[in-house]
Amino acid sequence: MAYISQKDSERESKGFYKLSWRERIAFGSGDMAQNFIYQTVTTYLLFFYTNVYGLNPAIAAAMFLGVRIIDAVWDPIAGALIDMHTTRFGKYRGWLLIMALPLTALMIACFIVPSFGEAGKVAYACATYVLLSVVYTTVNVPFGALNAALTRDQHEVTILTTTRMWLVNVAQVAITYGVPTLVIAFAGTMNSPEARGGWLLTVLIYGVVGLGALLFSFAGTKERVVISKEKQSKVKFSDLFTEVVRNKPLRVISFMFITAFAIMAITNSAATYFVKYNLGDESLVGYYNVISALPALAILPFMPLLRRKLGKKGLLYLSLAVSFVGFAALFVLPTERVGMIFVAQLIRSIGFGVVGAFIWSLIPEAITYGEWQTGRRISGIANALIGFFFKFGLALGGFVPGVVLSLTGFSSELDMQGDAALLGIRVLLAALPALLVVLLAFIVSRYNLTDEQLVAYGKEIEAGTT
Repeated sequence: MAYISQKDSERESKGFYKLSWRERIAFGSGDMAQNFIYQTVTTYLLFFYTNVYGLNPAIAAAMFLGVRIIDAVWDPIAGALIDMHTTRFGKYRGWLLIMALPLTALMIACFIVPSFGEAGKVAYACATYVLLSVVYTTVNVPFGALNAALTRDQHEVTILTTTRMWLVNVAQVAITYGVPTLVIAFAGTMNSPEARGGWLLTVLIYGVVGLGALLFSFAGTKERVVISKEKQSKVKFSDLFTEVVRNKPLRVISFMFITAFAIMAITNSAATYFVKYNLGDESLVGYYNVISALPALAILPFMPLLRRKLGKKGLLYLSLAVSFVGFAALFVLPTERVGMIFVAQLIRSIGFGVVGAFIWSLIPEAITYGEWQTGRRISGIANALIGFFFKFGLALGGFVPGVVLSLTGFSSELDMQGDAALLGIRVLLAALPALLVVLLAFIVSRYNLTDEQLVAYGKEIEAGTT
């Protein structure tokens, strides 16, 4: 048995735990699993609905918005319920076990094309997508709170976030390259009603992988820092509103998530259309999409070092500037310059990949700030509020592309789209995200919680003087 000094023992007794690599990987596998299941849906479902399922883009857009509104309302409620109750398997990790199979089954159901009339198909699509999103919340919110329950140690939180996002990008590579590749291999195309069998088989494979990763995440983690039963009994639904009012860092982070995930969702939705119609070669979809994930695999291990060298805001500003250059190039480059377009996609991905990963590491900071204010570590509510804004960003990402495609005359029945539709696709892919990057930089400027403050707050909490 390794010798543990009295100082180390005291730190661990107050929640400053050092974690094994097995536990770090197990934690990260939970987010990898959710990407295999839910990110597969958010990346490809609009394309599947319009080109395989047979929904009108305007109907699909309205459905996406409606589903997201319902889902966003449910997120905070679920967060409060999770903070108010504890499962027999743990406060947060138990949800990964309980909801793993329902989440996987609903993901697969979304890609089944029923033999109904048009109204029936719309109703089926709405029902499966709503249920998927509701169940996803009961996994995503407690998982988001789990990192703050494993340890208080800020260095460990950084390692957890880096490990988590590295595994997320492994999943992104598998999703962006693997899904179109497998669908085409199984069905010969990904773009017609005849491809439905290929889509279903592919989604079944990804769902099973995600299910296994969720179960590993449950089995490999241990909760150590959770709200006491006495304080749990004092958590109220009204905390959803009071936390937003009193916790400024949480508010700013929430708006970061709206904007960042709107950018991500709009870009992801537009990418398949862009490659198929603007570049004119659907076989390049997997290669184009995989570039969005590969740079992060190389960069993320250095994120703690970059944070120390540049600071939080410096790292975010630099990453946003790089992504803006990539988006601008994607908008202006002629479509026949395929190689340069792929380079622009690489530049965009390098910048925005860091942004999308780094903002997750800010959530425990807001939780610590809230605990310093109130003495209660209500991680579920904090992550549910972030989830509300995260889902709202994804709602914009699902709604806006459908509206733009409809307004610009896009038709899935045409192999060659009109100039207006092609311009609309490129606006979605690059111009609109570039403008949102500027907005995100402004939001970042409003985040004023420093590392020095966090150290001071942590010492006060540790000493029990808050």
